[in-house]
Amino acid sequence: MVLERTAIIGVGAALGAEVWGWFPDEELEAALYLGANVVPINADDKAVAALASRARLTPRRCSSIVGPARSVLDFYEAVRPAWGDSRDVRPHQPMLAMNGQPRVAPDPRLRAAVMDDIDVLFPACVAMFTEELGISPLVPDGGAAYRRRVATLIQQGRALVVIEDDQVLFKAEVGVVAQDVAQIQGVWVDPEHRGRHVSEPCMAAVVELTRLRHAPVVSLYVNDFNQPALASYRKVGFEQVGEFATVLF
Repeated sequence: MVLERTAIIGVGAALGAEVWGWFPDEELEAALYLGANVVPINADDKAVAALASRARLTPRRCSSIVGPARSVLDFYEAVRPAWGDSRDVRPHQPMLAMNGQPRVAPDPRLRAAVMDDIDVLFPACVAMFTEELGISPLVPDGGAAYRRRVATLIQQGRALVVIEDDQVLFKAEVGVVAQDVAQIQGVWVDPEHRGRHVSEPCMAAVVELTRLRHAPVVSLYVNDFNQPALASYRKVGFEQVGEFATVLF
């Protein structure tokens, strides 16, 4: 996320994002990305303490803190007196990845969305966002900014869908591509089709298409309490390679 964001847009207060570095012995060892999300990067205990001490001097502008679990949780506790309480903490989010062919047959219906799909796709995106984060992306601008985000993903070929009879049965997004890794986000199955083994072949198709068009390694992270999703991803061939945490404001 940070690599792609900084490569495409750059950083700086005027651009809505900054990167702070931690330089013990005059060498960069850790960093903190501050934008809509705050992301600690390669931050051990000393780096977290140093970065948090500076962050406490600035007002919170982010909607979340996300990244490696220990760094995120320690950073949050350090800035909490200044930034205030979160509305939710998700301390255990397995980071999964795979770099080979899926173990189940892919759903041939999966494809990249086109702009003609946006009126059908957008409500599914809103439903996923609301279900996952507990707030609606339609606030405060009626969803205009979020619709632009969905449109951008479509234009980039990163919105992947199964649509039948003008209904989204499955969707996922290639949210971030950096170096050799693509991160999948926004995975959603229509509630009427859950429990019907829709997700496994669809995710297998997501892996195939993503490896073909974007990056050889496909990753995602998932809430540990979402056991059906974890089981589905593991069946496809994903394996845990780390643990994330997310703090939501």
